[in-house]
Amino acid sequence: MDPLILIGRLVLATFLGGVLGVEREARSQAAGLRTHTLVALGACCFTLTSVYAEEVLGPSASPGARADISRIASQVVVGIGFLGAGVIMRHGGSVKGLTTAANLWVTAAVGLACGLGLYVAAGTTVGLALLSLVLLRPLARVLTPQHGRHGGRADENGKDGSPADGEDSRPE
Repeated sequence: MDPLILIGRLVLATFLGGVLGVEREARSQAAGLRTHTLVALGACCFTLTSVYAEEVLGPSASPGARADISRIASQVVVGIGFLGAGVIMRHGGSVKGLTTAANLWVTAAVGLACGLGLYVAAGTTVGLALLSLVLLRPLARVLTPQHGRHGGRADENGKDGSPADGEDSRPE
């Protein structure tokens, strides 16, 4: 494969992961811009590795060395599950970090799509994820108007403030 295409896929995955990460960063979530860019970049690199493993191994590779591209993709999904679990916290009677964990999972899918060259799918996924993160937030507040229910307490203007109970969601 042309090196410029590989680089382009990696750059696109990093950029699209960053787009998703900016929204989380703006809300002071533990997994923000850098985490999301790295997840998308890593998922893309794993995908490229799995897609082009046979090309790298060459025709002289033994039948046992043949690549199954679905295996690496499934392991990316499993690995992201562990990373997502790390951002989910239970605080008193509430659970925090579910949206960020789901966003990391989507970011990995975007990286996989970029690695496979599915640019329209990757871009559409980022667009729909941003719509879900930004535009559905007010609707979620109307449906469940509990104090601190959606990522923090509301400030005097009804906007998201810092995380509930004044705690910073970023680890030291």
